[in-house]
Amino acid sequence: MTEAKEKLRLDKYLWSIRLFKTRSAAATACDSGKVKFEGGQAKAAKNVSIGDEYEVKTEAKRWRIKVTGLLHNRVAYAEAIKHYLDITPEEEIQRIQYQAASFHTGKRRSKIGRPTKKERRDIDDFFGE
Repeated sequence: MTEAKEKLRLDKYLWSIRLFKTRSAAATACDSGKVKFEGGQAKAAKNVSIGDEYEVKTEAKRWRIKVTGLLHNRVAYAEAIKHYLDITPEEEIQRIQYQAASFHTGKRRSKIGRPTKKERRDIDDFFGE
């Protein structure tokens, strides 16, 4: 590869591997200190190299990723995950799973809770009402 092809901005990389929905959101996260490289804040214009490790805080979770390949354009998720290695600590993953289990939206989960109108009719028919 040529030298110019090897240069890739951090915000573009984070956007292309689908950690952020837009490139500007990735740049904003870098500017606000939510992306760290070797313990310090990483700027959006920093060049990404294979083997770099980043801590990225998104709305969903805190990621620890290791760059395994450079990706210049946004691609499908199945292809994007081949360009980084998720090395998020186990306790962070467990914390997210716990939060998801305890999170209640107020919406009835499917097949649980109050019966639907069809189910009520079936119950009424069963009891002969």
